[in-house]
Amino acid sequence: QTIHLSGGREMIEAAVLAAPPEMLLLGVTVLTSVDQAALREIGVDSPMEKQVLHLAQLGVDSGIGGVVASPLEIAPLRHVHGSKLQIVTPGIRPRDAATNDQKRTLTPAEALRAGADFLVIGRPITAAPNPRAALEQIVADAI
Repeated sequence: QTIHLSGGREMIEAAVLAAPPEMLLLGVTVLTSVDQAALREIGVDSPMEKQVLHLAQLGVDSGIGGVVASPLEIAPLRHVHGSKLQIVTPGIRPRDAATNDQKRTLTPAEALRAGADFLVIGRPITAAPNPRAALEQIVADAI
């Protein structure tokens, strides 16, 4: 289950209390389609990495077990939280794939090396003429 960490501590703590103990509650930090200009547009003047780390810490302090964060923030999140925080990473694009609306991306291999626990790979598979072959190539490239 995911929640947006920008909802604040009260909302996060309520979600943690409502979630069954076996559920991994994930807090969304900053969407991968958002860049620094878009962050400023919504009133956040902090640098992207600082904002992601701030939201992740708020989530951890409130009891979540993981975050959804762009691949560019995996290494800083691992540096601060080590392995105690699960990281789900959208914005994964195979080498030479179109980024579409994603602004902060890495390849599957780069994201895994950075420490992602789970990769979210959508359109490079679902929009491929042969989705199975696309997935197999992604796996082969990531190993």
